[in-house]
Amino acid sequence: MTQDSPQVVTDVLVVGSGPAGAATALFLATYGTRTLLITKYGALSDTPRAHITNQRTMETLRDMGLEDQLMREATPWENMGNTTYCTSLAGEELGRVSSWGTDTVRHADYLLQSPCTMLDAPQTITEPVMMRAAQARGAKVRFDSEYLSHVQDADGVTTTVRDRLTGGEYTVRSKYLVGADGARSKVAADLGLPFEGPGAVGGALGIIFEADLSRFVAHRPSVLYWMVQPGAEKEGVGLGVLRMIKPWTEWMLMWGYEAAAGPPQFTDEFVRELAVKLVGTDDFTMRVTSTSPWTVNHHYATTIAAGRVFCAGDAVHRHPPTNGLGSNTSIQDAYNLAWKLHHVVQGRAEPALLDSYDAERAPVARQIVERANQSIADTGRILTALGVEDTTDGDVLERQLAKRKEPGAEGAKLRQALREAIAYKSYEFNAHGVEHNHRYASAAVVKDGTPMPEFTRDHELYAQPTTWPGAKLPHTWVTRAGHRVSTLDLGGHGAFSVWTGVGGQAWIDAAAALTTETGLPITVVSIGPGQELEDPYGTWAELSEIADDGVLLVRPDLYVAARHAAGPPSAAEADRWLRSVVAQVLGKTA
Repeated sequence: MTQDSPQVVTDVLVVGSGPAGAATALFLATYGTRTLLITKYGALSDTPRAHITNQRTMETLRDMGLEDQLMREATPWENMGNTTYCTSLAGEELGRVSSWGTDTVRHADYLLQSPCTMLDAPQTITEPVMMRAAQARGAKVRFDSEYLSHVQDADGVTTTVRDRLTGGEYTVRSKYLVGADGARSKVAADLGLPFEGPGAVGGALGIIFEADLSRFVAHRPSVLYWMVQPGAEKEGVGLGVLRMIKPWTEWMLMWGYEAAAGPPQFTDEFVRELAVKLVGTDDFTMRVTSTSPWTVNHHYATTIAAGRVFCAGDAVHRHPPTNGLGSNTSIQDAYNLAWKLHHVVQGRAEPALLDSYDAERAPVARQIVERANQSIADTGRILTALGVEDTTDGDVLERQLAKRKEPGAEGAKLRQALREAIAYKSYEFNAHGVEHNHRYASAAVVKDGTPMPEFTRDHELYAQPTTWPGAKLPHTWVTRAGHRVSTLDLGGHGAFSVWTGVGGQAWIDAAAALTTETGLPITVVSIGPGQELEDPYGTWAELSEIADDGVLLVRPDLYVAARHAAGPPSAAEADRWLRSVVAQVLGKTA
């Protein structure tokens, strides 16, 4: 490349068009930041890899105005819940786990936590929805454009890109660079990010095929059907799996293999044999559309940013699909980072604010990698309950499966152990707390001197809302002119918000004065009798954890930045406090 090579200029360059990259471009473009996304591929993902879309992710897309579109295109919540363990689709059932909060007992927990439902939305749905919206809102996208390298300096980042259609190279000059280029991230490698974990721990085959299997599954609708089959490799996905892509005619078959030995050959005979094995009959026709091996990873970056370059998604957390955390965490990485980049680019915040991305999201990367891999290990409890170490000996497995139907103490013991092992998979399929209980600790959160509230129930299984600084703003229903609205709809949209109630006029005045002086948009939310918003159910009064005249400062990503539990002694004190905490959050000297 010569010095005369063309150069493209933008504020933020995003490398990668997967969930993390598409979401970053979407959020930045929606906020109004000049953004360019490049991807070395010629199109978006053509395989429906990540698919579980949890409530927190749906909240971010609701904030972007895309929730309704996704709900129209995705498989709805009510068709997701009967996770089934069986010998094959046509064979014997060993048990079911009511999943993703569809169980009668757990459903209320999910409804109380969020205005959004769970969805099954594969990447082939979510990526186009996000990318189309990002482009419509101003993001520029270049396909067939391969990241080669980058160099940082005091004022920005110069990235070298190859046009894969012409072979020519050019540079992109940006203020910041986001590496969202997947599990083999070259951006992360060039940064030299430190990683922990054993890396590749198993292999799995992914075979996508079309077949009408409705007669086996429509009466027990689910996203996942797990098969206890001879030969299922524990180090892969744990058992054989049929994953629904489109009810009930499109599927992904997953089958483990030993990573060290490498994947088997995808012959037509091999693929058909596996499908017949998991379906349990050869009385169906199938059309294979895709085959690929993939690696089960246990790998996370302990630092996810350096200087002006930030990494997100699989670039910094690599793990199996268990718990459905991959695309969700990737999109939430982007939601955390985008508002910070926007405020810094706009000159409303100091670059120091960006340090909080690593402080807040690197611990999440570790948490979800550990959780997803633990869920694979937990699948082994089912084999242990059956009294087998693995599934390699089909005769032994068949004998043990038969024992569950036998009378007597031995059969009763096996049945009880199997019920408990299957029920334990709630840590994979109903891990509501893993999705909602993040508590951020960074300079972008101003603690109020109170200890973090202790969890009253299992912190992985149950979400526990709080307004403790560093926690997500709680959802509940309040009313405006008698019409119900979620508290989560009152904040966000790229702006800070100030939350108060009856007697909180000093906070409202302080917010207005700060906006007038600095230009920082601050949404005012006042809830209570006689206010624009009312609390007829009385739930906000309880969840807010502040007095009517207290205040919350909430960040654009709907996390609580600061809290003053009661009203200030004077208007001057309200003004001083609000200026101080906003300055701290934005990386400015208080």
